Amino acid sequence: MRFSQKLRQEADPIFEAIYEHPFVQGIAKGNLGKEQLVHYVKQDFEYLNAYMRVYGLGISKCSDRQDIAMFNDKIGFILNSEIHPHHNFCRVAGVTYEELQGYPLAPTAQHYTRHMLSVAAQGTLGEIFAVLLPCPWTYMESAARIIKEAKPGLDHPFYEWIMFYGDTSLAPRMQKLCDRLDEWALSASPEELERMKEHFLISCQLEYKFFDMSYTLENWPVPVVGGELVGR
Repeated sequence: MRFSQKLRQEADPIFEAIYEHPFVQGIAKGNLGKEQLVHYVKQDFEYLNAYMRVYGLGISKCSDRQDIAMFNDKIGFILNSEIHPHHNFCRVAGVTYEELQGYPLAPTAQHYTRHMLSVAAQGTLGEIFAVLLPCPWTYMESAARIIKEAKPGLDHPFYEWIMFYGDTSLAPRMQKLCDRLDEWALSASPEELERMKEHFLISCQLEYKFFDMSYTLENWPVPVVGGELVGR
């Protein structure tokens, strides 16, 4: 069994919990509230900024142009394509995308971004592959299950979000990351393999926490600086 398959198997309870989370089920049923959508977009905008910085740190550790091209392509995808599901949430919430940018990170979002950036700064290229992989993988699987089980039509409020992440054309993009992780694992030491597994599982757990943060409107407990919450 390939290393990525072993990781996915071990993380199966987390993937299942993510799909059953009320935020993801709210997407499936089309009944999320405005505040939840707004909180998600505010936090995900900043999360994806950090995600691109992780790609940049990955590029700095690449030894061949194929990996550089892969990371560069993924940065372009976030900048030019992954804004579309955000726009879907914004339209449903009745707000503009631009007004939700530049907000402080909530505790879970800060934890997740610091987790990824720390691994990217201190870890190997294989560890970077591992820490990044849960984000696309959990989204693609959840969206695919929503399509299969909820069968959303064009009139579904989150049709664009669901179809964006459920688009089967995204699978080869994620598979490239899986393939590189598996290739790296073949020559990794037992200690590095353990670190890669730990990073992957923590990212899976934080994917669950990110949806929970959005659903519960999680923020810092004590407001400061004129009502703004310190989160950076």
